[in-house]
Amino acid sequence: MTVRILPSILSADFARLGEDVARMEAGGADWLHVDVMDGQFVPNLTFGAKVIEAVRSVTKLPLDVHMMVWQPERYFDDFAAAGASRMLIHAEATPHLHRHVNRIKELGCAAGVAINPATPVEVLVDIVQDLDTVLVMTVNPGFGGQQFIAHTVEKICRTRELLTRTKSRAVLEVDGGINRETIVTCYRAGADTFVAGHAVFAAADPRAEIGELRRRAGEVVT
Repeated sequence: MTVRILPSILSADFARLGEDVARMEAGGADWLHVDVMDGQFVPNLTFGAKVIEAVRSVTKLPLDVHMMVWQPERYFDDFAAAGASRMLIHAEATPHLHRHVNRIKELGCAAGVAINPATPVEVLVDIVQDLDTVLVMTVNPGFGGQQFIAHTVEKICRTRELLTRTKSRAVLEVDGGINRETIVTCYRAGADTFVAGHAVFAAADPRAEIGELRRRAGEVVT
């Protein structure tokens, strides 16, 4: 199973954003994760299209845009134009998942759905075949640096079972509290794509840290 490491720019130094993005790219990051928060769906306010555009201008890495917002459809066109590669919307944020997933794809981006720690995996059953990504939150969304919620491991297992049963080709992404210890547990539960913030941005050697995360998740590093 391929392992992907996605540094979250929420943990970057925005006074040196270009430098930090370059460090992650040189360090072997597979994609970059961009957290968009509207201050309503979650109790924090972060980035919009201008930041996505700024990151796109300094890297060719795929941009994984995680939309923690109400009415996500309001942003699709702007985010696609800004350079998003993949847009993830929350199951809890809209009653129109099928419509919105299709619109994201029409704009030329990969599409995914995220679920919060208390949201059952079953909400994905009727949309999973259309998805490129399923994101299981392993913390309550809204802030970086939170402690990993242990019971989400069982949810990762059930999500992997759903993907296998439906023969879905979606990647299984996890976000929240990922470090050298939790990445092992999540990988064994079935995740293959890992968002890491502080663990890589605070490392003296991001390449070594990304490599270690990859190694611990079970991939042979050459």
